[in-house]
Parts: sequence; C-alpha cells; structure tokens
Amino acid sequence: MVLGWRRRRTGHGATKKQPRDLDMEALIPNHFLCPISLDLMKDPVTLSSGINYDRQSIDTWVEAGNFTCPVTNQVLRNFDQIPNHSLRRMIQDWCTQNKHYGIERVPTPRIPVLPMEVSEILFSIGASARRLDQHGCLECVHKIKKWGAESERNKRCILENGTASVLAAAFDSFATDCIKRNATVCEEILSALSWMLPAFDEEAHKYLGSQASLHGMVWFLKMSDDLSVKQNAILALKELLACHDRNKHVDALAEIGGVNEVLFDFIREKISPTITKASLRVVFYLISSSSSSSSSKSSEKIKSAFLEMGLVSILLEILVDSERGMCERALGVLDSLFDFQEGREKAYANALTIPVLVKKIFKVSEVATGYSISAIWKLCKCASTQEERVLVVEALQVGTFQKLLLVLQVRCGDENTKKKTTELLKLLNPYRAGLECIEHI
Repeated sequence: MVLGWRRRRTGHGATKKQPRDLDMEALIPNHFLCPISLDLMKDPVTLSSGINYDRQSIDTWVEAGNFTCPVTNQVLRNFDQIPNHSLRRMIQDWCTQNKHYGIERVPTPRIPVLPMEVSEILFSIGASARRLDQHGCLECVHKIKKWGAESERNKRCILENGTASVLAAAFDSFATDCIKRNATVCEEILSALSWMLPAFDEEAHKYLGSQASLHGMVWFLKMSDDLSVKQNAILALKELLACHDRNKHVDALAEIGGVNEVLFDFIREKISPTITKASLRVVFYLISSSSSSSSSKSSEKIKSAFLEMGLVSILLEILVDSERGMCERALGVLDSLFDFQEGREKAYANALTIPVLVKKIFKVSEVATGYSISAIWKLCKCASTQEERVLVVEALQVGTFQKLLLVLQVRCGDENTKKKTTELLKLLNPYRAGLECIEHI
C-alpha cells in the first residue's frame, strides 16, 4: 500500500535510486504534498493564510502551541480549517490514474465532529437517563462510539467536552433503577468509557463510585458471559480505585457480596491478561488502602478473605513464569499482603517464597526489584528468631547477598529501597560463612 510517499532530497551519501523510483517522485505534483510532512495529503484543509495542509499535520502543529502559518510565518487570524474538497478530489483522481504504480486511492475523509455536536448528544444522553429511556440513550452512546472510532481528533473533542462524567452519571441512573433490567445500555456505556481511560474527572469518579454503580460493575463481573463486558467493568473499577480518595470506594466495595471471590477467580484462572492485570491492581488498591481506611471492619474483611482463599500461593505461582506487567502487579500485591501477620505466615509456610522473590530482583524491572526487596525485608524483620534463621539461611543459599550488594552499587530503586537493602545486608552478613551460593544475576 502506498499512501505517503515523500520527496527525497538527493545529496552526498544518498542511496542510489532505481529509475522507477525517480519516475515515481517526478509524478507527484508539488501541490499534492503537505508542506509540513512532505507526504501526499489525505485530508487537505486551507488555513486563513491561504495555504493548504494535511489536517493531521496542521493539527499537530497547532497543538504544539504554534500560532503562525508554517509556510508564510504570519500569525493566524483564526484556526479555522476549511476542507479543500477540490484539491482532495484532484488527489483522488491522480491516485486512480497512477494505480499501476501500486497507489491506492485516498479515501474520502469523514468530517470531524464539532464540540457543539458533542454537547447536543451529551444533553440527549442526560435526558434519556433521567427518563430511563434505554433506546434513546443507546442511540446516543452508539453515535459517541462511532465518532470516536473515526479519528483521534474526534476522540479528543469528545473527551474535552466532559463526556466521561455524563456517561458515568447515566450509568449511575440506570444502575440505580435496576442493573439487570438495564444491562444492555449499561454494557454500552462501560464500553464507551473504556477508551476514555484514564480521563475520568472528579464528577465521573463520583458517579461511578456510587453504591448503585459499584453494585452494577460487580454484577457484570459475576454474571456476564461476555469477556469484553467483564474487561470493561474491571478496568472501570481499577480506574476508580486509582484516585487519591479511594478509601471510601474501598469501604463500599468491601460490603458487596462476592467481590473478593470474583477477583480471586480472575487472578487464578487467567481468563485474559488484561482482566488478570486489572484484577491484581484492584486487589492491590483494596489491600494497600485498607490499613488507612475509616472502617477497620472492612479492612479485616478484605485481608482475611484473600488470605483464606490462598492468594499468596497463587501469586507465587504466577511469578514463576509470567511476563513483566503481570510480575510487577503480583509482587505489589504480595508486598502489601506481607504488611499483615496472616500474610507473612502464609509466606513462611510456602517453599517458593524466598527463591521466587530473590529470583525477581533485577530480572523484571526496577519497580519489581523494589517490591521484591520490600517483601523480603518485611518477612525477615517481622520473623521470630527461629523463622529468621530459616529465612536467612535460605536467602543466602539462593544468592540474595550478592544481588543486594549490586542493588546498592548500581543505585537501583528509591531511597526507601536502598534503606531496606542496607538493613537486609546487615541482617544477612553474620550468617554468610559457608552458606552462600553465587548465582548468575
């Protein structure tokens, strides 16, 4: 497919061209090329300066903060872009005439959506949601999704006009009425919201964090047979809990029956990498937030549920042969679980704990290395005298001391990681004689 030839500049050291290439370059009229990209224009527009540009190129120019015409350098009176239909048709005719060179005809571009059009659709969505009009809301959401699929420019226009908060409010309205009865429209809303991540504003978080919305998303996780619906729901939950004010959402989510079980199943069954990663992140937020949550009852409930289901063992198994993103998230959850005595006891009882954690130092990423060191530090720091002896011996035998030294030498990790590394080295040093195993890092 040939859509974007560029005139090449000849000069010293240039690759020798075949005669056919030279003929092809000579064929492309200068006025068909965008002055910015030097590519064949697909969607020519005219600025107030009278110069034609490809829409995508001039959009990039303006978004970079430029206020002048790239060719004339004059300050633009306005940023209106008038489609040059005559030039576009000429380019299309030229492509058709030269199809024997392998050129495909430039498709007719779609007209970009305007902010006013987005506002009108959002008004209709809000009105339909208040009336609980599923059909009317579905039509509008489908139009939003269609616009977004046409171009990145449309996506930006849709996002900049507050679409996420309007869709979140509509989801809340339908979920408050009855999530089962309004499942179809709620599925479509979640689908539209999924490509707006992470552009949720405070208002969108408020509506998605309502009790009705949380129940609705968990209902989809448990009841839907469509993998894409489950994925959209878990991604929305992850985004919701990623906000700085997540504690209130954690408390509300902990009170919903079956949420811990469904998250555990997603992690254990690995039905989809995206769903598993998002589930690990949601569990991480639930556990790491629980210590500062206003409800101690919710904290205890979250922690105990995952530990009783055997999450520590599942995470260690995941770490054995998973890719980078999965390992980072699994290590983050493990590190958080080791803040609790019950979590550490599960780790002490599992023979994989120390070998797997040590193996991940330097093997995945700097983030994973920090989580691994933190987890080992928590296990050693909080162990009883006998447990400490067993852990230290095992850690030395799998080459922990050498890896920790290297962490300090290459300055890997933040100050907290370096501090924990130093403490671990002091703890391991007295036991080194006759126990160390040198491992290739």
